Amino acid sequence: MKLFNFRVLFLGGLFLLPACSFTQESLWPSLTGEDPTDTQNGQTSQAPKPAQAPAIAPAPGISASGVGAAPQLGSGNFKPTGVTPGSPTGTFVGKKVVELRGELARLQSSISNHNGQLQKLRSGMIQDSQRYHGTVAAVNARLQVGTTPGNPILVQQYNSALRDLDRISADVGEMNKLSTLVTGDSTMSAFLSESTRAAFSVSGAVDEDHKQLAILEDEVNRTVVLIERLLKEITEDIRRQTNYVATERSNLNLVAAGIKDGEIYGASLVNRAMASVAGASGGRLRPADTTGRRPLVVIRFDRKDVPYQQALYNAVSQVLERRPDAVFDLVAVAPSSGGPARVALNSNKSRRYAEGVLRALIEMGLPPSRVAVSGKTSATAKTNEIHLYLR
Repeated sequence: MKLFNFRVLFLGGLFLLPACSFTQESLWPSLTGEDPTDTQNGQTSQAPKPAQAPAIAPAPGISASGVGAAPQLGSGNFKPTGVTPGSPTGTFVGKKVVELRGELARLQSSISNHNGQLQKLRSGMIQDSQRYHGTVAAVNARLQVGTTPGNPILVQQYNSALRDLDRISADVGEMNKLSTLVTGDSTMSAFLSESTRAAFSVSGAVDEDHKQLAILEDEVNRTVVLIERLLKEITEDIRRQTNYVATERSNLNLVAAGIKDGEIYGASLVNRAMASVAGASGGRLRPADTTGRRPLVVIRFDRKDVPYQQALYNAVSQVLERRPDAVFDLVAVAPSSGGPARVALNSNKSRRYAEGVLRALIEMGLPPSRVAVSGKTSATAKTNEIHLYLR
């Protein structure tokens, strides 16, 4: 009977990280915090008692199914109060008041039109978001109970969710255009406000002119405030929805990986990772010396199609829960026995395995700038291995 064990280790006095150690006959990789060939004092370490794998706690804002809640859109409805009509006085200032009143009416019409566009965009985004989350929840529910790798029904649902997310992204683009138009309204309102104040200083006005100017000035000022509120809510909606779409794209990448493997992972690792870390500026992270360090994860590729993804996700996600700014060293380890030709062949194979593990981490949401990849040979390695170190 094939056996598997789970080992909980104390790493650097900071983490309790679950990792798995498996027998030679197991179909799963060896995932351990100790060197896989450690024979200190001529004795091998005793296998611990079996224990249940710990449950993965959802990240903040993520439901148990791995689906995040859409951020709230603004609720403001920006309807201008209208322009008070006036009577002509026949003076130059009176004509200026009529002209300014017409400009304000056109500005308020523009605001009403832009407010209507905003409400339409919000309504569409809400519908797309609800449909998106419903589809992703259905996919995760199916993955949670188990399914076949690459299930075509789940692939179809994934594509539907992706289209919904693309529509939300397109609506965010339309909001950006709307923001530019409202900024133009703001510039026009500032001009009207200045022109109205300047009209009070023009000579030749009668009392009725100044009375109508005072009413007009109040309405211009209210319009200025309305535009400021409208622009502020559009800007906030754009900021929240842009971050939301970026996060959900990362979550969808992990859903795609789950569909491919036929199992559920959880929230994307990017949700646990901080944006500002070493190497996040776009530069490549340089490999560090791992000599004498204890690996967080060891994956032994001693057979074809080693299913290491779930255990790898568990280990890395729990590290990021405690250290969101963590970076990692991914080391391809090849056996050094068998002569130069065999060593070269194993080194190439271990490098390809490392590239596959790196792709898996990126699909899980870990930014590639967080991982430095290197390779080495080992006299104690019996097969190609991938070691993941916490730096």
